[in-house]
Amino acid sequence: MNPPEDDMDEDDVDLEDDGPEPPAFEVDVSDSQAHVAIDRDAARALVERVLRGEGVTSATISLAFVDDPTIHRINRDHLDHDEPTDVVTFALSDDGDDRLSGELVVSAETARRVAAEVGAEPWNEVALYVVHGLLHLCGCDDLDEASAAEMRRREDAAMARVGLANPFRAARRPS
Repeated sequence: MNPPEDDMDEDDVDLEDDGPEPPAFEVDVSDSQAHVAIDRDAARALVERVLRGEGVTSATISLAFVDDPTIHRINRDHLDHDEPTDVVTFALSDDGDDRLSGELVVSAETARRVAAEVGAEPWNEVALYVVHGLLHLCGCDDLDEASAAEMRRREDAAMARVGLANPFRAARRPS
């Protein structure tokens, strides 16, 4: 026995169910270090506010807060720089993708040390590293003097948007 025919066209039926839409911003936070207390909710809010300020409407971001030996290994293995650094950014989306996707590895140990050197709050230094990495994901670089100046301007604006002082302004330091 066949089901009764109705007046629906095949075009009226959505046969693909992709499931629910993902949230506009998905931020995964991991924290394997003991140098700076990380408020995961504050870190997620920072990412969303900075990206919205940069015009991003949809993103999946992974944040990993690590110590210097860990970021040193990542920096050496992926960028051929044999030293610890403040943040390493991995873009996972391509130009033209609807959703920005990336991973940031942040050295909270470096942030604590630098914050002490410049008289800043450690969280502000960590936040600056997150902002810097997010700006890289948004296409900003700092490879020459002009682009570094633009990066600093955008860092200042992003830190101001989230109500944090930019510790970079507290002291001159190499970029």
